[in-house]
Amino acid sequence: MHIPCGTINDSYEKDMAIIRTRLQWILLLAFLALIFVFPLFPFSSDYLLRVINNIVITVILIHGLNLLMGYAGQVSLGQGAFMAVGAYTTALLGNRFGVPFWLALPASALSAGLVGIIFGAPSLRIKGVYLALATIAAQFIVLWVARYVPAFGGVTGVASPPATIGSVVINSQTSNYYLIVTVAIIMTYFAKNIARSRVGRAFVAIRDNDLAAEVMGISLYRYKLTAFFIGCLFAGIAGALWANLVGHVQSEQFPLLNSIWYTGIIMIGGMGYTLGAIIGTFLLLGVQEIVTLYGPALSNLPGVGGQGYAGFSQFLMALVIMLFIIFEPRGLAHRWQIFKTSYRLHPFSY
Repeated sequence: MHIPCGTINDSYEKDMAIIRTRLQWILLLAFLALIFVFPLFPFSSDYLLRVINNIVITVILIHGLNLLMGYAGQVSLGQGAFMAVGAYTTALLGNRFGVPFWLALPASALSAGLVGIIFGAPSLRIKGVYLALATIAAQFIVLWVARYVPAFGGVTGVASPPATIGSVVINSQTSNYYLIVTVAIIMTYFAKNIARSRVGRAFVAIRDNDLAAEVMGISLYRYKLTAFFIGCLFAGIAGALWANLVGHVQSEQFPLLNSIWYTGIIMIGGMGYTLGAIIGTFLLLGVQEIVTLYGPALSNLPGVGGQGYAGFSQFLMALVIMLFIIFEPRGLAHRWQIFKTSYRLHPFSY
């Protein structure tokens, strides 16, 4: 990896540091300050905050899916179901048992992780498209239980009491923004460091060649299930935040189509890159929101018809994913790495 000119790694700690230079620290602190003062800007409306809250929750979920697919190489098309597990756990604990959100949050992460282990067990025997079909089963089983088992509220769902900090109730878009962004920053830090840890290196070895990894002494049984547990743990946290944001959890909020789009997001952002989860989520969901907002204008085009814009957001999102698979299969994060390397080496061609 290329580092800025003049930066010397004279210790192991410096070599492993994520933030290496003073300029990087300044830019990071300025970026964090901008994030936390964003709701104070005049153009920051409830609508914009709602969109950002939804996107940032998805970023947390995609971090887990990226660890599972991008690093460990385990295909999953049931991430939406594991998010539902976390959301229902938070709602049920708060609604039925009066458990505060701050205790329900780790419980939601743990419950989603354990359910992920159950549905990730087939990864010990199958891989590829067969594993994808096995994880799709999680989507149908989890949502069937949520919809038809009375304890989970049935089709009407379950109300989720808002989180509180002392006398402050987190039930507005602004207060949820601070909660969601704070948790997202923490989970992004964890995702980055998990990828750089011994566990992350084992994930990469299994992804590249599981037979060679097993010969090297890496336990496929242990690390594949660990990958599903960690990936679904992130989804459970995202589900808990979603439950607090919307205030009511229903099975219809977690369709199979969402799980498919989540896979497309990490393809656009770049599998195996923590930054890719962020870029891909903001790009694809941003496109979806723009089309949803301005799509009705398409009804005025000749030959489109009054409802011709209804499915245009799905069409455009699918087109974006297809174009990235063809022209940029390694994602935007990989392109960013190439740009940084060429910038640091300029003007030398090597």
